Amino acid sequence: MLSEQVYDRLREAILRGEYAPGAALKPQDLAREQGVSLAVVREALVRVVGDGLADRLHNRGFAVPAFSDRRWQEIADARRTIEPVVLRLSIERGDVDWEARVRAAHHRLARTPAFAQEEGSYYTAAWSEAHRVFHRTLLEGCGNPVLLEGFDRLWTASELARRWSAHRTPDRDFIGEHRRLEEAALARDADTAADVLTEHLSQTAAGLTDCTDTEDARNV
Repeated sequence: MLSEQVYDRLREAILRGEYAPGAALKPQDLAREQGVSLAVVREALVRVVGDGLADRLHNRGFAVPAFSDRRWQEIADARRTIEPVVLRLSIERGDVDWEARVRAAHHRLARTPAFAQEEGSYYTAAWSEAHRVFHRTLLEGCGNPVLLEGFDRLWTASELARRWSAHRTPDRDFIGEHRRLEEAALARDADTAADVLTEHLSQTAAGLTDCTDTEDARNV
């Protein structure tokens, strides 16, 4: 389907950083660049807005969200509040199969390169997916599909901020953070696992705050 193709290309372009934070997404330009109708582009843009990767501005079209948008810290706060609680449930309820899935998901994440020259200075698509699967697998032991649906929505909404944060904090020890998270979960140490996850999520939020401060300084 044509609109699906345009949506996929636009979504990936935003996530790869081809559009700067706050940049306008002009339907006419996009339609011309991709050789499709305005209707197809607008349909794709509406879907990207639904993913939290663009804003629909009143009487001003569409744009990539800005670094300074409060939503990023609000999403981070929601994740820090909800996900450690769900992780505790997962550790309490998860069975041996859950443990095996957690170990497998962590192994795949640890063996997948986070960056590749051909994909620029942002996360690779493969690492991003392995990262999502690892975090979701950690929570799946809770056995509550409603809680997992909430995770899915927050994850998608925070994807852009997460990539921005990693782009500005390349020296962060992602491997160590995820290893400690896996070890605590499989040791059934709910207190440590929840603390490690909270700190992990806070590091991402702090990285984005650093991005905002840098951009503000440039504009002084």
